[in-house]
This record gives sequence, C-alpha cells and structure tokens, in this order.
Amino acid sequence: MAVCARLCAVGSARGCRLRQQQHQHGEAEPEEEEERIEGPDLGPAEPPSSPPPRRSLLQLPPELLVEIFASLPGPELPNLAQVCKKFRQILSTDTIWRRRCREEYGVCENLRKLEITGVSCRDVYVKLLHRYRHILGLWQPDIGPYGGLLNVVVDGLFIIGWMYLPPHDPHVDEPMRLKPLFRIHLMERKAATVECMYGHKGPHNGHIQIVKKDEFSTKCNQTDYHRMSGGRQEEFRTWLREEWGRTLEDIFHEHMQELILMKFIYTSQYDNCLTYRRIYHPPCSSEDLLQAGLFKGTYGSHGLEIIMLSFHGTSAKGTKLTGDPNVPAGQQTMDVDLTRRVQLPDLERLRNFEVLSRIILEIQEQVHREQQQDELGEVDGVRQDMRNPPKLEAASEEEEGESAEGESGGSATGQPFELPMGVMARNEEYPRTCKMCFYGTGLIAGHGFTSPERTPGVFILFDEDRFGFIWLELKSFSLYSRIRDTFQNAEAPSREAFDDMLKSMQSWTT
Repeated sequence: MAVCARLCAVGSARGCRLRQQQHQHGEAEPEEEEERIEGPDLGPAEPPSSPPPRRSLLQLPPELLVEIFASLPGPELPNLAQVCKKFRQILSTDTIWRRRCREEYGVCENLRKLEITGVSCRDVYVKLLHRYRHILGLWQPDIGPYGGLLNVVVDGLFIIGWMYLPPHDPHVDEPMRLKPLFRIHLMERKAATVECMYGHKGPHNGHIQIVKKDEFSTKCNQTDYHRMSGGRQEEFRTWLREEWGRTLEDIFHEHMQELILMKFIYTSQYDNCLTYRRIYHPPCSSEDLLQAGLFKGTYGSHGLEIIMLSFHGTSAKGTKLTGDPNVPAGQQTMDVDLTRRVQLPDLERLRNFEVLSRIILEIQEQVHREQQQDELGEVDGVRQDMRNPPKLEAASEEEEGESAEGESGGSATGQPFELPMGVMARNEEYPRTCKMCFYGTGLIAGHGFTSPERTPGVFILFDEDRFGFIWLELKSFSLYSRIRDTFQNAEAPSREAFDDMLKSMQSWTT
C-alpha cells in the first residue's frame, strides 16, 4: 500500500490507510525489505548524501498519461478516476473514450461530429455502448412456433436490432434479408433513446428492458405507427409481398394459403411487445465434417427456414431457429449419425426410390438391433467406427475401389448425384455431385407438434456450404445453404453452455 502511495505521490500528503492507522495506535511502521543486488565487494559504502527522489505517475506528462489510460479497459477507468483530482481531469479527455469505443465496440465513425450536439465520446461509451452491451449478439424471439433470428450490433453511432429473414422461397442460395426492429442512440447528453422501427411510418418511441441474464424484451409505445390506412387487408398484402415476394393470387395451393394466413394472424399480435432469449453460434472444430454454422433450407409449403448445424462427436444435429406449426423453432429437425456412411448405388439405380429406400431401411434395422443389444447389455465394446468419425477430406482405399466399380459413398472429389424419381424438391437447382452421404433421422409431426416422430433419411454433403436431406417417409428433399454473414458477440462461453442452450431451446416452444 505504501509503495502504491509513493508511486502516485500521495504518500506524503495524504498517507496510506495502514500508515495512518499505525500512527493512531502508536505502532511502529514495518520496515520495507529493500531489493539486494549481489556484486563485487568494493569495501564499505559511504552513506548517501541525500535520499533518492520519489517517482510518481503524476510526474509524467499529461499526454503520456492519456496514452496509458486509453489502453486500459473502459470498465476500469471509473475506479482510476477516484485516485486523485489529476487522474479525474485526465480521464475526461475524449481521446481516451474514443479509443475505448473503437477497440471494444468497433465504432469507427468520426466521433468529433458529436461535439455539435454536446455529446462526448465518454457519453457514447457510458450511456450507450457500455449500458446496452448485454444485448449485443444473437437472439431468438419468442413468437410461438415461428421463432426467428435477431442480431443486435453496433452500427456506427447506433445499436440496431436486425431481424434476419430468409430469402424468398425457394431461392435458398440468395442472401438473407435484414429488417431493423429497433435502434438505440444518443440524441442528447441525458440518456440513450430507444426507437421502434416496426411499420412503414418511420422510427417512433420504444422501450427495452433487460428481464434477466440472457433475456430482454422490447415494447412499442406508439403502435399507431404500425397501422395502415387500408386496414388489416392492406397490412396483410404488404406483409405477404415482403415475407413471400408474391401476392395471394399467385399462390394456388389452398393448404399453403392457409399456412400463410395463419402465420400473419399469429405473428401480427406480437408487433408491439417481444421477448428475446440469447443463442450462440455453434462452436467449430477442425475435426468436424464441415464448418458448423447457420443455414437456410427449404421446408415444403412452410417456405424457407433457418437452422443451426452443430457437431457433437460422432453426430451432427440441425436445430431450428425458425419453425412452423408442425415442427416449431427450437426443435431438432435432423440428427445425423456420422459413423454410418451410406454407400449410394450408381446413378441409374439411384433414380429408383425403392433402391435407396431399401438401403436406408436396412441401416435403420441395424441401428434398432444394436440399440436393443445395448439395452440388454450384450455389447462387449465400442465399435471401432464410433471412435473414428470420418472427415470431409478422408476417403479410404476401399471406398476409392468401390468408386471405380460404380458403388461408392463418394470421395473428396465427389460423385454424380440425382434425386430418385418421386422425391419432391422445392428447389430443382441442387448440386449434381456430392461428396459423402450418411444415415440420419428427421423430425416430423402433425399440426400443433402432435405425434412427433423421428423417421429415417439421408444426409447428403454437397460441399462446404451446402447439404441436403431426403425425408424417406415424406418422399421430400430439403436443400440447405450456408448463411455467410459474420456474427459478433455470438461465441458460447464454453461447450457446456452451448449444449445447455440447445436443451433450453427445445423447452421454449414445446
């Protein structure tokens, strides 16, 4: 403590607490152990003529102190300001807070223009960025079975909540559509302003409340901004053009019309208040079959939906971020067994659905037999292939030989692929070569998530950014394409935290 006091040059003037307490109780001050440096014996040393000068941070030039303080984390600076009056004065320098805004939150805007409005860089850091730091990252809105994907980011001098919407069905390879739901910024020195961006009449008054850890809610205080002069009919037609890119007259399938109308009615009741729960980007590993991440995929009459592909040792799981009345958001849409490689037949026989179906059902029967053996305790050890899940680049000599004979599961260079006759595909522009195929199960259910059942299927890996899944029982094919956006503040603190999040997501919409 005494050393700290001398460093800041406040020991002689103010004294440290320990020294003051010792003087009050009449105790002797403990002697400080001096650092001893060994060297040649030069004889008795002469006593110094004067004590060595004390060194202090306060003796440094102010510009050097500004540079030192600017390199410290922003949350530590308020404590530093309590050391002395000079530190407090230096910490009011905007250069320090401008650097903190840039390094901690990526604000690259010219913050000097804030001087016109009387807002300082310190105000931006303390009242905007640091205050709302807990809502940055990825979130799933609580919109019943439909879910969604919200990305809250620092955008210039704003914090903006962007809702990620899939491209119009069935164009799965097109980029995501972004729609702002709210924004936060500083209009004056007093406090940050929250604005709702829903509707077509511009920003208006809103409110954000952090409910608890990893959960917050938004509320619109001027819902009249959401209404249109033409009433609900005009609102529905506008929503239909934005959501589906077409009019109701363009959709001839009655079942699809019912699903669209149902979604509009259900989601429109959440236009003034929403709750969001934090989600994480799936962790990635060099051992994974392909890079984990977020993908958009085709789901028949339900349109395009967003899923999260994650790897868990010998399995890959696809979890819905957006859902539908049959299988809601948060549920595991597919489970792929990476130890069960599917050897596809040649292209001519692959066109016959019965051939593929027989191959997959045989694997399913084998899985059931092994599960029964496990339950009866008749398995003596773990299968070798369970310990060594395949990699994308790996292709054994045996598989290469099979490829020459026309019966291969695919190698790193790919093999011809075509959907069997009778399998429905929303998007016919799927790749005509694939790298690997694996046995998996897909989740299907009735309306309202009734009678959910995992049914067999085939996971087809096309390349690093696209894969497909054939739902055997539905005779349906889903094509998935990677969402290429970069997401900040979305990394899970640990693998356990990510796994816990996946479990929680299933309970949110069940």
